[in-house]
Amino acid sequence: MSPVAISLPGAAGRVRAYGGQFLLLAVLTVVTALLIVGVPRIADRLTGQGLREHVANQPVALRDLTYDTGPATFPPTRQPVVAGQAAQLAAIEHGMPGAVRETIGERWWVANTAAGRLRGPTLGSDKGLIDLALRTGNGLREAATLTGGRWPERGVTEAGAIEVALADTVATSLGVAPGDRFRLSLLRPNSPTGEVLMSRPVELVGVWRANDPKDGAWDGLPPMLRLTPPEGDGKPYVAVGYTAAAGVDAAAAVGWPVSFAWRYRIAPDRLAPGRLDALIAGLDGLDRVRPASVRLNQGVDIVLRRFAAALAAARTLLAVIAAGLLATLAGLSLLAARLAARRRRAEFHLIRARGGSTGDLLRRGLAESALVLPAAAGIGWLLGGLLPGTGTSSRWVLLAALLATALPPLAALAAGRRGAERSDLGGRSPAVRLTVEAAVLAVAVLGAFLLRRRGLTPGSVDPLLVSVPVLLAVAAALLALRAYPWPLRLLGRAAARARGSVAFLGAARAGRAASTGPLVVVVLAVATAAFCGVVATGIETGRDTAAVHAVPGDVLIGGERFAPDTAAQLAALPGVRAVAPLLTVPAERPYADRAGRPAPLRELRVLLVDGDRFAEVARRAGVPVRVPDLLRAGGDGSVPLPALVSPAVAGELAEAGLADAQGRRPAWLDVQGNRLPVRTAATVDGFPLVDGDVSRFVVLPWPALPADALHPLAPNGFVLAGPTVDPAEVNRVAIEGQRRYLRIGAVAAADRARAPEVTTRSAVRAELGGSGVNGLLVFGFALGAGGGAVLGLLGLAFAVLAGARSRGQVLSRLRTMGLSRRQWRGMLLVELTPLVLVAVLTGAVVGALLPLLLTPVLGLPAFTGGVTVRPRFEPGLVAGVSALALLALGFALTVEAVNNRRMRLGEVLRLGEES
Repeated sequence: MSPVAISLPGAAGRVRAYGGQFLLLAVLTVVTALLIVGVPRIADRLTGQGLREHVANQPVALRDLTYDTGPATFPPTRQPVVAGQAAQLAAIEHGMPGAVRETIGERWWVANTAAGRLRGPTLGSDKGLIDLALRTGNGLREAATLTGGRWPERGVTEAGAIEVALADTVATSLGVAPGDRFRLSLLRPNSPTGEVLMSRPVELVGVWRANDPKDGAWDGLPPMLRLTPPEGDGKPYVAVGYTAAAGVDAAAAVGWPVSFAWRYRIAPDRLAPGRLDALIAGLDGLDRVRPASVRLNQGVDIVLRRFAAALAAARTLLAVIAAGLLATLAGLSLLAARLAARRRRAEFHLIRARGGSTGDLLRRGLAESALVLPAAAGIGWLLGGLLPGTGTSSRWVLLAALLATALPPLAALAAGRRGAERSDLGGRSPAVRLTVEAAVLAVAVLGAFLLRRRGLTPGSVDPLLVSVPVLLAVAAALLALRAYPWPLRLLGRAAARARGSVAFLGAARAGRAASTGPLVVVVLAVATAAFCGVVATGIETGRDTAAVHAVPGDVLIGGERFAPDTAAQLAALPGVRAVAPLLTVPAERPYADRAGRPAPLRELRVLLVDGDRFAEVARRAGVPVRVPDLLRAGGDGSVPLPALVSPAVAGELAEAGLADAQGRRPAWLDVQGNRLPVRTAATVDGFPLVDGDVSRFVVLPWPALPADALHPLAPNGFVLAGPTVDPAEVNRVAIEGQRRYLRIGAVAAADRARAPEVTTRSAVRAELGGSGVNGLLVFGFALGAGGGAVLGLLGLAFAVLAGARSRGQVLSRLRTMGLSRRQWRGMLLVELTPLVLVAVLTGAVVGALLPLLLTPVLGLPAFTGGVTVRPRFEPGLVAGVSALALLALGFALTVEAVNNRRMRLGEVLRLGEES
């Protein structure tokens, strides 16, 4: 029989006797289990919320799955046609993959006739050319309210006229009213004489108003709520009127072309992050399962892929942060178990002296920890399950509970075998310690190299990615521990020559104060917090850069063309400090000469800026935009204009022998009817106002054309400096300026041109930081920074307690030799300051360097609109690290003072009690 009896009551009594030590282990186990369970649940909730908000904020064109047919005629055998095609709404949805079908919210079908020329006595020549298309579909009548007349009930009047109802905005623009009769004629395409193929009488029977213009029923094209402006000179306005299904059938019966469309809108509230990959795969397969007679148009997959890329990057960051915190908690648990075992070393030696075996020690320690730590893990699991979200996994909690339960008996076994005071790594053999440290350093460097070489592996968590930061932090701590004594020796020599013994004794003890385990834990915790701070600052800076790139001022205006005096009226608004005109040509193909001979180049984007005024706007707005001097040179178009060109365009121009730097053979660009010669002055990768996905662009200075030029340049945009300017006032002036330039005929100009767009830099910045996975990022950074700081302080407490016994003995002897309390505090400050500074600064340096190593594989541009993230240690982070170091030093001094009062220093000298 074993000389050491194991009983449950005895184990419970020992747990009560050493309740403080087991309480610390239990708290660490609860926090570990809570982190394992809670982080995935909160991350899942934040991800789902971000996904729904991201999709809901997208334009409707990027949320709809649209199936349509081209205009076609239907033989008499297929009449009527509308009812049969309307039934396809359910049939097409039934054929979709299940993952897509589950996310469908609203759905609509429409039937459209080809637009025909509308003529009538109330449509005078001053109205211009008007085309009318007839539309019927589900949900249209329910989304509108009659303001005059009636709805087209029968579709066709007794006289054979097709009944139609118009939106009040369209009827007002055309000046028509219920009861007016017209003739709708289908014209032969591209006929110079307007040859009529067929015609039908049309009667306007009603006028209606949309209940909600933003209702999805009105999102079909061409729009029903307004006139579609002409596509060019001599082209007609296009109106769309509502009719009953019988009206469309009547038009189809005489051979009028009819097209059909079926739209399915993705409902954001039906999206789930766990089904995101399946949904993207299902969207990819839609084209394979669609009916052969219809076309598919959708951009939902683009939106979801962007979110998935940002989500993958956010999960990668969260995995790195969680790995650092879990590794820190594991280290703290190990330190707590070692500290508890060291204080019971005499008990373990006595057991071995009485014949207790290794198994007896293990069973004794396991009986004690099994009473506390599994229950603590269960409490952490239950607390984590109370948090919102899904994704609870008991497997990892069970593993953490087993490891935590095994720590105390293993620590007791190690303490029972050793008689030496030091039990940290290397307490026995310097050669073993050196070998282990070299192995850790080699593995860390090799892991970092492999990570940069191969990148990330597909999957939720890359084991190499989460282990490399931990290994690098451990390796850095070991190197710091190796270098730690050298500067202290120099300090000790200088203190030996100075008066007084406090500095000398403190420096001498500081060289022996560092313990490997606690220092590694502190470095790991501080590195995690610093990593979060540096990456968060880099992302914020990248978002600022992206906002400046999109709006290189405070306000950006875009539209058709503006009257020449619009700039002056904008400058007169309250709060406007500077205004610069812009002219953008989205797609222009260069010419080889003034005569217009095509050049062997593809289309490119052309941007004209007034360099001086553009630079003034940037300066007044306080944004970091550098305007090259060549854009300030100007010119009148008689000599080649200096141009900034993208690398892709520069290569094609060089191959074509055009736009040489000297301007001997310029390329020619047609800008609003003006042929402008250009030469390549510089090659740039990007320029403000040019989207990051545009690789082909040319930036030119605004030419000073003669006042009597045949085609004066009219800006189609402005950039303003003025953080306090009212965007509504800016929009009003922009609309008026556009109307003055575009006013034609008797139809309101607002119906002809798209309304100007007013965008503020603050709105762009808020959009970058307020949607998608930003909530998940904020949670991860807050968890890493706050958790790392708190755990770092706790690790520092272990570092202080590790040498508390020897400090107590030395202090007791020095007190008997006349050392005052003030001198003791000074010696303690000298002893602990190097330890605190080395631990905090090493962790901060590692945390600052980790982003530089991991940035290529983290995918951080997904959070900044594609702008490259360049992590750097900002002054605010330096101040934060300094504050953390001061707090850590004060915390260490407090822990030492409290521990010394508890130790009763006079008895330490006499009895040699352990801390």
